[in-house]
Amino acid sequence: MWRKENTYGIGVKIVLYTICILWALITLVPYLIAVITSLKPVEDVTKFSVDFGKLSFSSYKYITTEFPFMRWLFNSFVVAVAVTAGNLLFNSMAAYALARLSFPFKKVIFYIIIGTMMIPGQVLLIPIYLILNKLGWIDSYKGLIIPWLVSAFYIFFMRQYFLTIPKDLEEAALIDGLSRFGIFFKIFLPLSLPALATQAIFIFVGNWNSFMWPSIIASSEELYTLPVGLNSFYGQYYQFWNQVLAGAILLSLPTIIVFVAFQKYFVRGIVTTGLKE
Repeated sequence: MWRKENTYGIGVKIVLYTICILWALITLVPYLIAVITSLKPVEDVTKFSVDFGKLSFSSYKYITTEFPFMRWLFNSFVVAVAVTAGNLLFNSMAAYALARLSFPFKKVIFYIIIGTMMIPGQVLLIPIYLILNKLGWIDSYKGLIIPWLVSAFYIFFMRQYFLTIPKDLEEAALIDGLSRFGIFFKIFLPLSLPALATQAIFIFVGNWNSFMWPSIIASSEELYTLPVGLNSFYGQYYQFWNQVLAGAILLSLPTIIVFVAFQKYFVRGIVTTGLKE
């Protein structure tokens, strides 16, 4: 009986792994085609066949030398890192207050924060733009970064994670004389690395790939982020698909690196984030 069950379990694993490998290959094929096409000369872009002798990095060299590509890359990096860092701090601080502190109207404030998640982001673009215009923050880093330093969803996300941390640790720290800020920075944040990594990955990738807001705020080419810069490049040179795809490949590399670096924390954060009330 044991041998039959063991054989059955191995067979199921083989089938599941085979399906996963095939699915991974299917999802990788378009990316591989894009990489190969970016290395082709212009005359071979529309050809399905590949002449490996003609493959080169000339498209990558062209877009990084003939356009302010590095400036766009720097802008994207600054915006994505600043927004991610701000969210990690402010969302976690708000979540800690909602999870552990007692103050008037706490539940009301929490439900209001949850309620804002029901408002489509597109509805807020015009009001935010008008406010920033009054402040003189249009076409500036402040306009690109400050409106997105807090996220209602990730306040909720971190609150749920903080609720899973035993209260005994907090009570022991209070008895030892640790302040609330000390408890937050020395106990809760270190214990929340999986949730913080999950939050960081999603926020960084979302802001790195963001197109709509930077295209609204950034009116000068010097402030373009990489997606906005590549779009303007595509509009002028749409026939050179090898160069367009070369830019897209370079755009995707940082997000791949971030995910690979934090994937173990990412999976753990998704699995262990509780739903306690």
